[in-house]
Amino acid sequence: MRRLGSAKPGSWASFWAMLTLVGLVTRAAQKADVSGESAGTSINHSQMLLQRLQELLRQGNASDVVLRVQAVGTDEVRVFHAHRLLLGLHSEQFRELLSNQSEVVLRESRDCAAVFDKFIRYLYCGELTVLLAQAIPLHQLATKYRVASLQRGVADYMRAHLAGGAGPAVGWYHYALSTGDEALRQSCLQFLAWNLSAVAGSAEWGAVSPELLAQLLPRSDLVLQDELELFQALEAWLGRARPPAAVAERALRAIRYPMIPPAQLFQLQARSAALARHGPAVADLLLQAYQFHAASPLHYAKFFDVNGSAFLPRNYLAPAWGAPWVINNPARDDRSTSFQTQLGPSGHDSGRRVTWNVLFSPRWLPVSLRPVYADAASTALPLARPEDGRPRLVVTPASSGGDAAGVSFQKTVLVGARHHGRLLVRHAYSFHQSSEEAGDFLAHADLQRRNSEYLVENALHLHLIVKPVYHTLIRTPK
Repeated sequence: MRRLGSAKPGSWASFWAMLTLVGLVTRAAQKADVSGESAGTSINHSQMLLQRLQELLRQGNASDVVLRVQAVGTDEVRVFHAHRLLLGLHSEQFRELLSNQSEVVLRESRDCAAVFDKFIRYLYCGELTVLLAQAIPLHQLATKYRVASLQRGVADYMRAHLAGGAGPAVGWYHYALSTGDEALRQSCLQFLAWNLSAVAGSAEWGAVSPELLAQLLPRSDLVLQDELELFQALEAWLGRARPPAAVAERALRAIRYPMIPPAQLFQLQARSAALARHGPAVADLLLQAYQFHAASPLHYAKFFDVNGSAFLPRNYLAPAWGAPWVINNPARDDRSTSFQTQLGPSGHDSGRRVTWNVLFSPRWLPVSLRPVYADAASTALPLARPEDGRPRLVVTPASSGGDAAGVSFQKTVLVGARHHGRLLVRHAYSFHQSSEEAGDFLAHADLQRRNSEYLVENALHLHLIVKPVYHTLIRTPK
């Protein structure tokens, strides 16, 4: 049996010295009024205290409890000589566990046993260094021993690394689901939705559970090249997972077939193994898609309800639905661009285009902050500072017509971040259908800072998407 971290002989002198130092830090931090001074002087020895606590843990001096941590399924045991008082300060579980015994055996999974020294160090010093592979075992230990501050800290770490594209989103989603951490679960879902193309092409896609797939497929904020890419990713998942027929058919019915052009639908029906096996389950949806493409949306809407999700595009990156825009040195000055999108996903509209003009301003000032001139003879009020402004993005149709009959346009702006050579979506902003801009666009961004999380090599990577939204003009016949 292997012993790690064994105790060294020590005396109570070290322990009392540490407690004396705690008292010194507390007293020195108090404010004093000397010689009429209105402000006190703070003496901070907290770093020295942390060093003493680390030595106390490392040397085991004056320890009063022994923790024997055994990795389940092995003979390896790590021994920690610790102090009941310090363990109990952070952990109610340890306080109860050590109330009437001085030596305990803790059986942990191999992953948790491997990071138990970091966990104990946090209880002494309130800090630790986390690696991606250690996040789940540390969170498990914090949960098991009821160390709420470490639970929150590791969960925050996981959410932050999801946003940067470093975290294993699928694995962390399943972990969050098993522990009931709703905030982490939602963060994983959002990352997966915004970066589905990248995830579907990675090894993580094979680890997606049927439950997670059922959460993703109905979402309209999925970011991918087009609906065909989603169908192909689903077919690959079905081939690997081989779920029950009911699960496969529910998943296939979540595909938005009207968003796939007729030529591609024909190819799917002729070549898809999934449709060959489960075709009858989606036959009505395929018929609906062909009908939608055969008639004008205006005529189709007279007889069928077009308000369902099947007729709403997701966030497609294909050129028919938007364009990328890279703005170098975005804090410098205003920029503008234009692009075209297809009028709608219907085959009837495949040759019709809408031109959009886009204006980006890094320091737009609200009316309330703009300089005001009373009259020609008076002097202007002090000018507002550039830093009082905020970034603004305005997307308008080039022609005054705007929306076509029976359709309005929803705009979405994606902000990218680069991780390991690939561009991932870090933020997404949606405009109200009647609005030309997103009110919260880059509201918290500091574009002056070169290492801003919103910038890639001092450039702002945007992808502009315009989604047509159909409206039923005449009530659908019963």
